[in-house]
Amino acid sequence: MILHRTSGNQRLGFLLALATVLLWGLLAIAIKLLLVGGMDAYTITWYRLATSALVLGAYQARRGQLPSLRALGPSGWGLLALALLGLLGNYVLFAIALSYVPPTTAQLVIQLAPILLLAGSLAIFREAFSWPQALGVLGLLAGLLLFFNDRLGDLVRLSGTEAIGVGLVFVSAVIWAAYALAQKQLLVTLSSVNILFLIYVGAAVLLLPLATPSQVTTLGRFELGLLAFGIFNTLAAYGCFAEALEHWEASRVSAVISLTPLVTILAVYVILAVWPSAEVGGRLDALGLAGAALIVGGSMMTALWREPKAIEPLDFE
Repeated sequence: MILHRTSGNQRLGFLLALATVLLWGLLAIAIKLLLVGGMDAYTITWYRLATSALVLGAYQARRGQLPSLRALGPSGWGLLALALLGLLGNYVLFAIALSYVPPTTAQLVIQLAPILLLAGSLAIFREAFSWPQALGVLGLLAGLLLFFNDRLGDLVRLSGTEAIGVGLVFVSAVIWAAYALAQKQLLVTLSSVNILFLIYVGAAVLLLPLATPSQVTTLGRFELGLLAFGIFNTLAAYGCFAEALEHWEASRVSAVISLTPLVTILAVYVILAVWPSAEVGGRLDALGLAGAALIVGGSMMTALWREPKAIEPLDFE
């Protein structure tokens, strides 16, 4: 089987990954506020997927670039099904989890996703990984512990609704990593835009029986703005992510994505400063801020360090 190889445009890959971080960091807060405003997770996700499918379909039809499925073959169809179910499951489970836990807690647990993507890219795509990058990963993990130090006790002693929320985010992280690895391999036969279009169409169809599209008529202007942002986020964030995988190693993309909690926490501070009663989570203590610095340093070392001598990938054959 031919494995996907990146274009080698590392600067573009990094910028695309960074744009993904900014968009995903704000998305959790927008979904949380939509849930508080009266929309359910299935309907929010359906609107995001269905609208994105229509926009991408119209864009590709205008350019004469609608996907051709003849080149997929049996393995390609299997990868497409895995990517579809993985992304749909991630969308729905993460949105449902935000009904039980604040965005900051959800972002802590979802950091398992880029770590799993990192491990999968090393094992499957045999990407190089240097010892300084390994130290960066350790720094990132230590930073996460400090960053969420005031919530670790709650995570250990979870009960009731919080346990449900964290469990849902954990499953969401696992299946997201499966989606990302499948998407990367599908780039061998389809463009990133074509892959996302097919995933959005299939996911919107599968989710329709669980959604209630008429809920949109009950929303105020603020909630409609949040929904519009969620739809835009779906198009822009995953488009940037898919293109980042085209130009940069999945292991390094995953490291940059680990910066997402920083954006969420910063946004929470800003929102609480202007809207103290907003249900978006709380502020950090000094240890949490120190953890933020470790996350930034560890992620950048993992993503950007170049060293000729790399750790040899394990052979699972």
